[in-house]
Formats: sequence, structure tokens, C-alpha cells
Amino acid sequence: MQINLRAYQPEDIEQIVALFRNTIHTINIKDYSQEQVNAWAPETIDAQRWGAKLLEHYTVVAQYNNIIIGFGDLHSNGYFDHLFTHKDYQGIGVASKIVEAIEAHAKQEGIEVLKVHVSITARTFFISKGYSVVKPQQVEYNGQVFTNYVMQKNIQ
Repeated sequence: MQINLRAYQPEDIEQIVALFRNTIHTINIKDYSQEQVNAWAPETIDAQRWGAKLLEHYTVVAQYNNIIIGFGDLHSNGYFDHLFTHKDYQGIGVASKIVEAIEAHAKQEGIEVLKVHVSITARTFFISKGYSVVKPQQVEYNGQVFTNYVMQKNIQ
């Protein structure tokens, strides 16, 4: 299977938003309640705001047969903001390829430490990539309280 990585383009936003929402509702539901996933990935997501943010960040899109199957983005301050893989393409190396690209870009930019807030679902994956848990935390979003983890990795 040939997974292609490329830079995010504005015309990707509808597929990205759908991927984000569908992944949370089908994959993250195993670790969070229906109310939590509804708050995290509501029916209506401001695609214009998301698109602007993804353009500001270093954003990588994974594509297979013209389908976006994953994305990740990095803020210039070293905050690894998103990492999501399409619900139908889990466990085949998509997220690993995106992490490699994000980390390579960060090194090139002289960023020494990557920080990320990860879901219960993603915690084991990030540990497998060399990230360590700084602390668990409770965050409130859209009226729901979520457990997630502050993690980091030294990459220089």
C-alpha cells in the first residue's frame, strides 16, 4: 500500500473535518462516552477556522488513492496539535509516517522538545514513539470533562 505524504491544501478541509469527526465517533468512543465524543467532534465544526489554523501550522496529510487517510500538524512553538488516522486505515502505519514527518520538520526548525496533549486512545501509540507522560489532566470542552495526557519528547 503506497501512502503518500504531502502538505495540507485548503481544498482538503472538508475531508479533514469528516475524518476527524468520524474517527472520534468510531475509534475514540471506546475510551470516551457518547456525550464526550459529541462535544469533542460535534455535528457542526467550523471548517473555515480549522482550515486557517492548519495553514498556519506545519500540516502533513497522508493520502491513499486520492483519499485523505490521516493528518497531523505542528505549531511553530513545538506543540504537536493533531494526529488523526481515518477510521478505516488504523494500524497500518499512517500515524507513524505522519509522526516521522512532523519530527523531521521540528528538528529542521531547531525545535528541541515536542509537546502534545493526547487522548486515552492515543496514549499507548505516543509512548511507543518515545513520548513520555508529563501528567494526566482533566480538561473541559463544550461542557464535557475529558481525561487526557500531557506528553513530550526530546527530539534533538
